[in-house]
Amino acid sequence: MDLDLRKLRYFVAVADRLHFGRAAEELHIAQPVLSRQIRALEQDLGASLFTRDRHGVELTDAGRQLLADAGPLLASTHAVRRRVSAAAGGRRRLMVGFRAGVAVTPAARAFEARHPDVVVDVQRIEGDDQAPMLLDGRIDVAYVRLPIDEAGLRVTPLYTEPRVVVLPAGHRLAGKEEVTEADLAGEPLLWHADPSTQPTRRPHPNAGYVVRGVDETLEHVAAGRGISFLARSATVFSSHPDVIYVPIPDLAPDQVCLAVAASHTSPMIDDFFTAARETAEITAECGNYEMWQLGGDGVSQHG
Repeated sequence: MDLDLRKLRYFVAVADRLHFGRAAEELHIAQPVLSRQIRALEQDLGASLFTRDRHGVELTDAGRQLLADAGPLLASTHAVRRRVSAAAGGRRRLMVGFRAGVAVTPAARAFEARHPDVVVDVQRIEGDDQAPMLLDGRIDVAYVRLPIDEAGLRVTPLYTEPRVVVLPAGHRLAGKEEVTEADLAGEPLLWHADPSTQPTRRPHPNAGYVVRGVDETLEHVAAGRGISFLARSATVFSSHPDVIYVPIPDLAPDQVCLAVAASHTSPMIDDFFTAARETAEITAECGNYEMWQLGGDGVSQHG
C-alpha cells in the first residue's frame, strides 16, 4: 500500500490543530471532504488516528506515531522537489550547513578537487535548525553537534572536542586556569536543549531563559543570568567583552557529526562524506586554533 501524501498532509493539518473545521479552513477545502479523506487514510492504514467526542478531537496512539513519522516524510518529498528543480535549471551546487566553530573549508576543498564543476555553498545553522533544514532540503549535508533528532537522518560521528564553561567576567571562578564540575555546583545553567542532554553529570537549576545559538548565550551570561557550556572551537569565533571562557576537563566532550537526510542519496553526497572523514582531523584543528578562513577557492558563505 502506497501512502497518499495528500491525505498525509490533511492528517498533519488536523493533528496540529486538533480541530477539523480550522484545519479545513487552512487547507481551503470543505470540512466534509477533509473528514472523508481522514477516514480513507484510516482505512488505508487499518488504524484509527483520532478519537472524536463532545469534548473535542484527540490523537490516538497510532495517530501520535503517524504524526512523528509524517514530518520527516513530507519534508523529504519537499527536498526532492527542490533538488529536481535545481537540476532542471542546470545548477550543480552543494549546500553545506555548519555549527559555530566547525571548519567546512578542508572538506570543501577536498570535495571540489574531485568535483570542480560543483559549487560548495556554506550556511551557519543553530541547534534547532539542524534536522529541519536537512529534512526540507534547504541544506544538503551538515556538520552538526549532538544532540540532534536523528529521525529521517543519516548521522556519522567525525570527532569530539573539549568544552569550556562560559562565565560572566566578574564571576568568582573567572580567573581560574580550569575548573571542575564540582566548582560549579548550584550555578544556574543556560541551556538551549532538553535538560537531559546537558553534558554535565551534576544537577543545575534552570536559569529560566531559552537561548538559541552562541550569540544569545553570551548575552545572557554577560548579563549574569547563568553560566553555560560551549565547544572549545565555538569560542574561537565568538567573543564578548563581559564573558570569560574557562576549560572544564571533566565535562563530557562535544560530538561533531556529519548528517544528511536518509532519503538524500547520491554519489555527490557520498563523496562529500568521504572528504569530511578524510579531513576530520584537520577540521578539528582548524576549529580550535583559527587555522582556517571561510571564503575564497569557490567556497561561499550564507547567513
